[in-house]
Amino acid sequence: MVQSAPSPARCIRRPIGSPPEPARKPLRNDSPIENRRGHATEAILFGLVPMGDPRTGAEALHELQLLAETADFVPAGCMVQHRRHADPHSYLGSGKLDELVEVVRLANSGVVICDDSLTPNQGKAIETAVGVPCLDRSELILQIFGMHARTPQAKMQVELAALQYEMPRLRRRWTHLERQRGGIGVRGGAGEKQIDVDRNLLKTRIASIKRELEKIEQHKVREVQARPDLFTIALVGYTNAGKSTLMNKLTDAGVLAENRLFSTLDTRTRPWRLPGGRTVLLTDTVGFLRKLPHQLVASFHATLEEALHADLLLVLVDGSSPEAEDQLRTVDEVLETLGSANLPRITVLNKLDQVRDRAGLTPLFQLDAKAVPVSVLTGEGMPDLFAAIQDHLAAVEQRVELLLPHSAGALQGEIRAKATVLGEFYTEAGCLITIQASPALLGRLLAEGARMAQPEDHPPAEPDVTS
Repeated sequence: MVQSAPSPARCIRRPIGSPPEPARKPLRNDSPIENRRGHATEAILFGLVPMGDPRTGAEALHELQLLAETADFVPAGCMVQHRRHADPHSYLGSGKLDELVEVVRLANSGVVICDDSLTPNQGKAIETAVGVPCLDRSELILQIFGMHARTPQAKMQVELAALQYEMPRLRRRWTHLERQRGGIGVRGGAGEKQIDVDRNLLKTRIASIKRELEKIEQHKVREVQARPDLFTIALVGYTNAGKSTLMNKLTDAGVLAENRLFSTLDTRTRPWRLPGGRTVLLTDTVGFLRKLPHQLVASFHATLEEALHADLLLVLVDGSSPEAEDQLRTVDEVLETLGSANLPRITVLNKLDQVRDRAGLTPLFQLDAKAVPVSVLTGEGMPDLFAAIQDHLAAVEQRVELLLPHSAGALQGEIRAKATVLGEFYTEAGCLITIQASPALLGRLLAEGARMAQPEDHPPAEPDVTS
């Protein structure tokens, strides 16, 4: 929440790279809220819910409220309409739109925020009716990403998504300009010339950013491929499910962890020492969200490259949320979009300390019977999570016995760091060591001097001297 309300001109942050917004057309004289602006940061939330949905407006728009608060707006009210499909012209029906106008007038709000993505015509119709700026869900999420982007890569990704969102809305930005040329067979005018210039500028900038992001993505692929032969685990899940908190607890990574949506956008990878001494790589990724704009999914592909190449996904879900089932389905949908739906995963039901009735977790176990309930904050259930990871490692890796000759003794340190040591025995020929390792690591160990143990490498059994 901001300390002081900014001026109306600052209420809506334009997407990075978009042209300056021109002066708005004055409202018609018959407008019920002529020439009026409300508190710039106070917002009215609205949306559609299916017919027969028993939820109240506050319940249906709870997530939109969290998004609005994250973007420093103050929700001043909410309203929903029960209907099967949005009105193609104004999203809401005419009667409900009039009701929205009255709510904005009574609350003296400076902006209205829709829970869905609006077409340019729908957004224009709503703004014309209510007389204040209208944000849809996509633009609100883009604003939040723009506020939280810190690295050059994240800023470019947000800018690309914002420009792609802005492209089909240019005509709406320039409807105030009058045609200065006319006549039979003559097209154009100041407005049409300007929109063409702006469209070409956006296309050029979009192409430039895409080229830069392609270079970053290629670098990410090479970086992942050049990493040492360590097992990689990626933390994915709904935003605010506790991924960054878990990352900090396991690796002391120092990742920003707040009780806010999208508190971190950048991917971080840190080594994690498992119980027993083995080291794996742990990666924290950007959170997912219901109705996530497809522009963001596409532009953040390079950031999510870590998850695409992980050996195991830890899918975190806020087990205390009444919408946990929908959040888990949303994560599945985003992973499918990214092409990662078939990667091995362990579902982690976090925030167990906030679950009052644990019988409420039953629907989540019906979706994934092997889900592991934990509380990252208190540590409850964490041993079960470690055991589940160890069981997965045992299931996917090879168990072999190697002979490390004395000349290859330096490999022991690497084996202890990157593989699970199950037993070892020293002989005159070297060290007989039983390990659990990935095929890639095993192949490299064999290339650097280790060899598969043979029966003759074992010392003869001592005779039984008992009588």
